[in-house]
Amino acid sequence: MRSTLWLCCLALFSTSCSKTPDDFQWLENVEGSAALAWVDAANSETDARLTNSPLYQSLYDQALDILSSPQRLPEITQKGEHVYNLWQDQEHPRGVYRRTTATDFANGNPQWTTVIDLDALSQSEGKQWVLKGMSCLRPEYQHCLMSLSEGGGDTIEVREFDAHSLQFLDQGFKIPAAKTNVSWVDENHLFIGTDFGSDTTTDSGYARQVRLWQRGTPLQDATILFNAAKDSVSASGKLLKDGRHQLKLITEDTSFWESAFHILKDEKLIQLELPATAVINDLVKDELLISLKSDWQFNGRTFKQGSVLLARPQILITPEKSAAHDITELIEPSREFVVEEIHSTAKGILVVGLSDVKSQARLYQKRAGNWQWKPIDLPDNGKIAVETINDKTGEFFARYEDFLTPPSLYYVAGDGAPRLAATQPATFDASQFVAEQFKATSADGTLVPYFVVRPKDLAFDGTAPTHIFSYGGFRVSLTPSYSGSYEDLNGAYGKLWLERGGVFVLANIRGGGEYGPAWHSAVLKQNRTKAYEDFEAIAQDLIDRKITAAPHIGIEGRSNGGLLVGATMVRHPDLYGAVICGVPLLDMRRYHTLLAGASWMAEYGNPDVDEEWQWIKGYSPFHNVKANIEYPPVLFYTSTKDDRVHPGHARKMAARMKDFGQQVEYYENREGGHGGSSTKAQLAKRIALGYTHLWQNLGNTP
Repeated sequence: MRSTLWLCCLALFSTSCSKTPDDFQWLENVEGSAALAWVDAANSETDARLTNSPLYQSLYDQALDILSSPQRLPEITQKGEHVYNLWQDQEHPRGVYRRTTATDFANGNPQWTTVIDLDALSQSEGKQWVLKGMSCLRPEYQHCLMSLSEGGGDTIEVREFDAHSLQFLDQGFKIPAAKTNVSWVDENHLFIGTDFGSDTTTDSGYARQVRLWQRGTPLQDATILFNAAKDSVSASGKLLKDGRHQLKLITEDTSFWESAFHILKDEKLIQLELPATAVINDLVKDELLISLKSDWQFNGRTFKQGSVLLARPQILITPEKSAAHDITELIEPSREFVVEEIHSTAKGILVVGLSDVKSQARLYQKRAGNWQWKPIDLPDNGKIAVETINDKTGEFFARYEDFLTPPSLYYVAGDGAPRLAATQPATFDASQFVAEQFKATSADGTLVPYFVVRPKDLAFDGTAPTHIFSYGGFRVSLTPSYSGSYEDLNGAYGKLWLERGGVFVLANIRGGGEYGPAWHSAVLKQNRTKAYEDFEAIAQDLIDRKITAAPHIGIEGRSNGGLLVGATMVRHPDLYGAVICGVPLLDMRRYHTLLAGASWMAEYGNPDVDEEWQWIKGYSPFHNVKANIEYPPVLFYTSTKDDRVHPGHARKMAARMKDFGQQVEYYENREGGHGGSSTKAQLAKRIALGYTHLWQNLGNTP
C-alpha cells in the first residue's frame, strides 16, 4: 500500500493534520499567481505519471482520430432554408461554422459554405473564441445574434451578424462580455438581460433586469421592463409566436425550479396564474403549451405532475372567470411515456418521451376538435433527439443512436415517414458486445435501472474492469448513446474501453428525469443521499452478478455527477478501484458563494441555514475526506475558464487529498468552460487521461 498514506497520522507535528478546509481557500483565486502555480505543478505531475506511457499515447491517438473523423455525423440546427453546423477538425481546431441547404442535406449531398471561421477570427482578434450559438430573427433569418465566448465559459460577447452578406454589422447590436440572455422582438428591438452595472445581476451572477433595447440607442438607455429579486436566479424576455399570434413573455426564475411568468401587453406586465414549478414550452394556436412538474388544482380539477396542458393566456390571467374544462390536457402523466422534449411545429406538437429509459417519438395533431397522437416510426431502443425543425413546414431532422449503433439522422417530411438522411460509420466493432438493462434495489427498496454494455463472452468471474458513469440531478436523463455519457464523443468509449476488455455501465439513479418529475424530486435537499444509495446499490448489484468486483470498478461523473462520485467515494471507499471526478462541486459549505452556485440551492439546500447544513455536511466530500482512510486513486479535472462550477472545488479537494498522502491526479485545462475543453485535441487529452487512469488502477491493463 502507499507508504505515504499514514505519514499524516504518524507524524505528531505534521502540518497536514492540522489543516482545516478553510486553509485551502486561497485556491479559489481563479487567476491568482499562487493558485495558478499550484495548478501548473499539479498538471506537470499528472503529465509525468500518466502521459509518459505508450498506453496514454495509444489512447490519445485513437481518441483524437475518432473525435476528428471526417466521417462523423454533423450536429445541425436549421434557420430558414439552411442547416448550420460547427465543424471542428485538426485543421480547424476552433471550428468552421458552415451551412448548406436543408434539401441538399436531406438528400445526402450537402454543399457547405463557410459562415465564419473561428480560428481565423481568433487569430485576427488575439482571443480564443468559442462559438456559443447564433439566434436569427424569423421568418427571414437574415438578422442574427452571434454569441462568442473567450475560452468557452458561460460569459459571452454578442454581435449582430448578417446571414446574407456573412459579415458582422459594424453598426449593429453589440453586447459586451457578460452572462447575457437576449432574444429578438423585431428587426429593431431586443429583449435583453445582462450586466448593466451596479445591482443589476442576481446573487447567482445572472441578469436581474429585463430591458427593451432599440436599435441605434445606447445599451445603457434600454428601457427597463422588469426587475427580479436579488435572490432570484435570473430574469429574461422572449417573444412567443405561432404564425398568427404572438405573446411577449417575461420570466423571473425565482429559484432553479420555480418561476413567475408575466405577459407584456400595452406596456403593462400581467402575471399569469400558474404553479411556480410549471414550464411554458411554447405558443400553439394562441394557447400556451405548459408542462407541469407538480400537481395543480385549477377550479376543482387536479392536473397531475408530469401533465402537458394547453391553455389560452386569458384563462391564466382571470382564472375566476374560467372553468376547468377550458384547459386541455394534451398528455396525461405515465411511467410508460415520460415527456423529454416538446416542440410546437407547423404540423402539430412533436414530443419525444422515455419508456423505461428508451426514447419514443409522437406527433400530436388536432382533428375534429380533439387532439390525437400517432407514433413516429423511428427506432425505439435507444436515444432519439430532435435536431432541428423547419418553421414553415414542420418537417424535421431527428437523431437516433444507442450504445452499439452509431448516430443516424432521419428526415421526417410531409408524409410523416422517416427517411435516413445521414449515418456515421461505426467507430468500433459492436458485434462483440451486448447491451442489457438491469435493476438494482436501493436502500429504501426503490428499483433503480442501469445499462450494462459487455463482451458477449464475459466470464462472469468478477474480474472485468468496469466503468460506471452517472449524474443523478437536475432532471438530466441519461439514455443509451453511442458515446456512453451525455457528451458527444463519437463512440470513443467503444475503442478505448470496450475493445480493450472493459465493461461499461450507465446508472439511471434518482435525481434525473428518467421517470418524470418525481424521480428527480425524490432526492432534493434533505434526501440527496438517496441518489448516492442508488449508485452504491448498482455497484453492489454488479458485484453480486459477478460481472466485476470492487477493485475493478471505476466510477465517473461530471459537474453534479462529480459531486456524486466524490460523495460516494468518501462514503464507501472500499467499493471502488478508481475515480474520475470532472468539473465537480465538492465544497458544499461554500458552493453557494462561488460563481453560479447560489442558483442551485433549490437542488441541494442553503448551507447558511443550520438545519440545511446538517443535511449537507453529512455528504460534502471536501468536509468528509479523512486522513486515516485509504481512498481509491482519483483523477480530478476542471477548467480555469469554468465560470459556472468554480475550479476551486477540484483544486481544494485535490490539494487536501494530496496533503493526506492519497494517490491523486489533477488536470486543469486553461480554457473550455464547464465543458472542460474547447478543441478536439483538448477533449482527446482529457479522455485519454481518464482511461489511462482507469486502466492503470483497475487491473487487467491492456
